[in-house]
Amino acid sequence: MPDTVPAGAPDVKPRARPELQMAAADASVQATAFPPGAMARSLRPLARPRALVEQIAALRVAPAEIGLKLSSRPPEAEVEPAAAAPPLTPREKRKKKREAASMQGAVCGVAAIKGEPIAPIGSKVSGCGVEEPVRVTSVAGVRLSQAATVDCSIARALNSWVDEVAQPAFNGQLAELRIAAHYVCRGRNNVKGAKVSEHGKGRAVDISAFVLANGRVLTVAQDYDQLLRRIYRAGCGYFKTTLGPGSDGYHEDHFHFDTSARAGGAYCR
Repeated sequence: MPDTVPAGAPDVKPRARPELQMAAADASVQATAFPPGAMARSLRPLARPRALVEQIAALRVAPAEIGLKLSSRPPEAEVEPAAAAPPLTPREKRKKKREAASMQGAVCGVAAIKGEPIAPIGSKVSGCGVEEPVRVTSVAGVRLSQAATVDCSIARALNSWVDEVAQPAFNGQLAELRIAAHYVCRGRNNVKGAKVSEHGKGRAVDISAFVLANGRVLTVAQDYDQLLRRIYRAGCGYFKTTLGPGSDGYHEDHFHFDTSARAGGAYCR
């Protein structure tokens, strides 16, 4: 018996079930996305077109070539071998031989300072000692009355002073320096308890007399005339400290020269 709708009732259409709506939507998408017969194909990727394969092959680089490009470096510039030095002339050979001979027995890197290096000097007294002492026997061709143990600073200064001041003052006739003191660990002016003297550091030397080639001896105590006064004063340009007759009462019979480092510059009295 056919259903009858009462007069005046709302027009209500039957609603489809949700799962049936989803199934219908899926069927619609598949029909739109895939042409007829496409669903029967394999899911494996399709083969590349031949033209694309040939393009990729043309861009490939052999493995050996890749390694060469990664490991190779630009070639270094070739260095031409140094040209051989020309042989020495007979004159140059003689000069070289003389220079080598002049350095025999030299210390402090100066040919005119003769002597020998000795072992470092240590001391139980704080402030005394010499790290690199030398025992000097002559400077600028002038012998010392006794080998002086000093450091190279005083050896070089003494050598320059004798060569440029003392020897010219004696017209080249200076043969020996009388050395009154060199390295000795003591206080200044031999005063007990005083600050360590520069003698205790190997940076001082005392000269009491000058001996000429003819045997004449000029002492600081008895012959402090205009000549000795002039060469003593010139020492201020070579040493950091110069003390002599009239300076402090302790140096009336000798010249004291040292190379101590002084903040206020040279101390010349």
